[in-house]
Amino acid sequence: MEINYEAYMKGLVERAKKAQNILNGYSQEQVDELVTAIAFYGTRPDFMRAVAEQTVAETGMGDVEDKIAKIWNKTIGHYREMKDEKSVGLIEYDEKRNIAKYAKPMGVIGALAPVTNAENTAVVKPMNAIKGRNAMILAPHPRAAKVNLFVVNYLRKVLKKFQAPEDLIIAVEPEYVSIDCSGELMKQCDFVLATGGAGMVKAAYESGTPAIGVGTGNDAVYVDGTTDLGKVAQMVRTSKCFDNATSCSTENVLLVQKECYDAFVNALQEHGGFLVREASEEKAKLQAALWPKWPENHALNRHIIAQPISVIAELAELEINQNTQFLFVEENGGIGHDYPFTGEKLSRVTTLIKTDSFEEAMDKMEAIMDYMGKGHGCGIHTSDDNKVEKMALRMPVARMMVNQPQGVGNSGSWENGMPMTMTLGCGTWGNNSVSHNVNWKDLINITHVSRTLPLNVPKEEDLFTAEFIAENSKPL
Repeated sequence: MEINYEAYMKGLVERAKKAQNILNGYSQEQVDELVTAIAFYGTRPDFMRAVAEQTVAETGMGDVEDKIAKIWNKTIGHYREMKDEKSVGLIEYDEKRNIAKYAKPMGVIGALAPVTNAENTAVVKPMNAIKGRNAMILAPHPRAAKVNLFVVNYLRKVLKKFQAPEDLIIAVEPEYVSIDCSGELMKQCDFVLATGGAGMVKAAYESGTPAIGVGTGNDAVYVDGTTDLGKVAQMVRTSKCFDNATSCSTENVLLVQKECYDAFVNALQEHGGFLVREASEEKAKLQAALWPKWPENHALNRHIIAQPISVIAELAELEINQNTQFLFVEENGGIGHDYPFTGEKLSRVTTLIKTDSFEEAMDKMEAIMDYMGKGHGCGIHTSDDNKVEKMALRMPVARMMVNQPQGVGNSGSWENGMPMTMTLGCGTWGNNSVSHNVNWKDLINITHVSRTLPLNVPKEEDLFTAEFIAENSKPL
């Protein structure tokens, strides 16, 4: 029987709007009680383990213990940042401009969730939505439909316990999960929050509904040898191995200064890295395992995405030792389509490129971004602040990590000030509408109430120097 997705989604949206109308009348205290409850119940040990185990079982991706840590970190991190923040009524007064700002909800948020973060998206995104007095409908990836429904049903019980409308959070039921259903959600909701592949994000922007989407990840990191290489290698291992590299922010390419190249190779090996040499049979086999359709296209083999290192080694027929945690592949031939290891890998595999100078490293980093991942992020390990500033001024990225693990730091961590997020805006570089870490503040409308100020018309001499006026006084 053919499914009428338009009618199905119309029913969900009507339910969500009815619930959102009730939430719209909540006070700040009532709203904060709900987000507090979601943060608390969303981090109960039994619940987190059940979600993590179901996610790994259904998606076939990631690691249970790491997913438990991710759920706790991201949920508590988001809650800490929204706790005691004003999101109802008057939220700010600009005394200098005599403007008062009042927060208003957007309405029904349509959330598109990726398969790589299915365990956390259904907790964090609804919490952000409710903070702004919105309702949310979650459309998951087909391979995460059951765990998405499990999480949403659990959170609906939390809402019921606190006498709030359960339909503030609605999941698309597994039998309806499809591209067509997601398309209807994007058409009928008030705002789209899209996290996922480039095709899905493009569809969100083309839906005709206001949207925030994300760009493709392919973060490159420069290592100049002026910091402890053992610590850098440990950070790379942490980033590449956490949850089997489900994060789009992990170190995909390491640009290493030639003077410290050999020492860094040794450090990576000491921290669980397995070196795949340039122009080796091992490299050819690994490339065939990662991109079986190359050179026709650069589509990753879904059987290696977010898999344990043993699975990747078996598919690539590599003989690794029992201490191997990740692979690092030499790639000094070039950058771009003909050199797929310079692209995103979403696996426990990173690429090593030797550079003769900082300037060459910057040239190569830009070339990598032009190929894939522009706008997303980059990083540097150095003790030279001048290099940090030069990279910051030059690189077309929304976020840049200095002396920290890329995958852990980009989306916010306990050791940096980046806002916790599940949605990494990449600016116009990545065909996105925002260039920051998206959070609850992106899910509210603001009414600016302006009152008069004393008349203050500037004089020409207040704006231009006397020297400039004298030099430019003659007509053109």
